[in-house]
Amino acid sequence: MDVEASIEEGFMVNVSKKSIVKSITPLEDPPQVLSLSNLDLLSGRFPVTYFYFYRKPANDGGNFASIVEALKSSLAVTLSYFYPFAGRILSNLSTGEPEIVCDNTGALLLEADAISDLKKLDFRDINQFMQGKLVHIQPDFPVQVQVTKYTCGGISLTFSFDHALGDATAFHRFLLSWSEISRNVPISCRPDHSRNLRARIPPTYHPSLDQAFLKCTMEDILNIPTPKTLLKRLYHVEYESINKLQKLASSDGRSRTKIEAFSAYLWKMMVRAIDVKFHATCKMGWLVDGRRRMRNGESDPSPDYIGNVLSLAVGEASIAELKNGTIADVSSKVHEAISKVTTRSHFLDLIDWIECHRPGLMLARVVLGQGGPTLVVSSGRRFPVAELDFGFGRPVLGTVCSTIEKIGVGYVNQRASARGDGSWTLSAILWPELAAAFDSDPIIQPMSTRYLQL
Repeated sequence: MDVEASIEEGFMVNVSKKSIVKSITPLEDPPQVLSLSNLDLLSGRFPVTYFYFYRKPANDGGNFASIVEALKSSLAVTLSYFYPFAGRILSNLSTGEPEIVCDNTGALLLEADAISDLKKLDFRDINQFMQGKLVHIQPDFPVQVQVTKYTCGGISLTFSFDHALGDATAFHRFLLSWSEISRNVPISCRPDHSRNLRARIPPTYHPSLDQAFLKCTMEDILNIPTPKTLLKRLYHVEYESINKLQKLASSDGRSRTKIEAFSAYLWKMMVRAIDVKFHATCKMGWLVDGRRRMRNGESDPSPDYIGNVLSLAVGEASIAELKNGTIADVSSKVHEAISKVTTRSHFLDLIDWIECHRPGLMLARVVLGQGGPTLVVSSGRRFPVAELDFGFGRPVLGTVCSTIEKIGVGYVNQRASARGDGSWTLSAILWPELAAAFDSDPIIQPMSTRYLQL
């Protein structure tokens, strides 16, 4: 038995077994090779990890082994629909760019035991769950799953994906399909693996993209100006607070979304975490999914397109504007910034910009830490949380984070809480001063078992 142990701050996890789960579909000979689209190349190769926690199953009789075997069986079926997820990501010998070799190498599944009760975990501190505990990143496998049992009989599922495989929408489709297959329910997705987001001939783009994105080197990434400590935190926000912020944001007669209203609140909060002696302005960014914005052309991505279809909207405001402005005022700035990238033309231009800068690494300037303090917001309001029932009950918590250590921005991901009452779970990567502002805020509450119905 392959056993690994990790101990930190009293939270010990033993990895007792590793398995490779292959698709049930026979391997093509030679295997299909999928070139990454331009937007895949922009998203990069860093790992994205989703954490889901479950109470002790009511009907398993304590048989953790049978749950794991059922997960393996349903995963093998799921990989037959999402066959690139069972492949390998290798560099093309001619271009040097990554590509997906669909050779059914398989997904890595780890079984583990945590020497802890779920009720005793500090759910505020995601750092304690990361590398070496509930996450073991092995780059040879683009999909990795860890099934962990706790002393109380509860279970956690950790799903780690190479970002080159797709974005949150793609992973949403994969995980929801897996849970449906686990419950013998017809899957609600027919994955589209075309990766057909190609540049126009000739490629052309708006010059503003040269200010928003840049070609970079690995040295640039390694030298990102990052605080010595990046804190990874979980928070809870009640529905009543979200609803109140939306009403304040819409008080000038212009309707604003919940995420626009909450972004305005966070942007005003940032002022408390910035040294105004060095910075007169600060920025916010928003990840935007292009699937709903690109539905007019033949080659535009379908809702079930599996890959990356993301761009980044960025807004900038002065410290004075943020201090003195109302939630409605700042919400208007949020809306204006996001609206600039929610068009088909923007995404076509971005695809062409990438074409003009291939090969090599490309990133948004703010992600490299250029341009002053920035907080990026990602809305996961459509991402399944309570829906991820793999046959042994609904989760009490579902969230996302990354093992990434070098990032030039703060990051907040919002998604529905597993309670299904309209409240939110926030996953955040914050510099210490901003974490202190979050921790002292009356609306944003540190995550604890009281919000998880444990």
